[in-house]
Amino acid sequence: MTIGTAKPTAEEMDGVPHYFIDSHSIETEITAAVFAQEAEKLIDSLDQEYIIITGGSGMFIDALTNGLDEIPHDDQVREELNLLLKEKGMDYLLSELKNKDPEFAEIVDQNNPARVIRALTAIRISGKKMSELRTGNKHSKYHIQRFIIDLPREELYDRINRRMDLMIKNGLLQEVKSLLDKNNKIVLNTVGYKEFVPYLQGEIPLDLALETAKMNSRRYAKRQLTWFRKYKDATWLKKSDNNVMISSILEKIHSDI
Repeated sequence: MTIGTAKPTAEEMDGVPHYFIDSHSIETEITAAVFAQEAEKLIDSLDQEYIIITGGSGMFIDALTNGLDEIPHDDQVREELNLLLKEKGMDYLLSELKNKDPEFAEIVDQNNPARVIRALTAIRISGKKMSELRTGNKHSKYHIQRFIIDLPREELYDRINRRMDLMIKNGLLQEVKSLLDKNNKIVLNTVGYKEFVPYLQGEIPLDLALETAKMNSRRYAKRQLTWFRKYKDATWLKKSDNNVMISSILEKIHSDI
């Protein structure tokens, strides 16, 4: 998955070592727990004073920087929810989640059935909200400094729309088709990919698929921002010249040493 994930090119990486790019098969889903374990081993093996973690999924970043809480799990409850998903659809499960834990429903990836079912399983078992179960009290062995680029909402959405148009131009439809031909399940649940499946199967026109992909990408970005706003220690950077933002980051880092 290259085009739809906006994977950085060699030119964009500009000789700077990047990790977890072209490192795992799409045949295997990587959970937040697995990512945290592998990333921690990698970080410990690197002889670097500073390492940049960027994303992406707030849940994965939290798993590495804050540790993972013990979330209640029960195979029978999970299977009951999987059956409901099959019989009544994703909207039915989201309705239950919004009713029982509206705060978590706002930030969870609503296009990811596994995460929604995991949350509902824990809520049904414990009777508690995910915000109560996910305490985040585990202490990281790393010194973490968080920086978030703060783009005006209209500019952010415009960038998302233009990037999706560029992806189509760069061959996104061919990439989705190649994954669909392999019957890959991840493509059916990933924003920026799954919206084009009905088009490729002749069910909807391309313009509708494209607009749906843009809409879902904007919604995902909104949930990312909601997630990131919970970081009380984060430094929000107004979007400006790259050199200006880099200077602000370095100044903050050195002032906290």
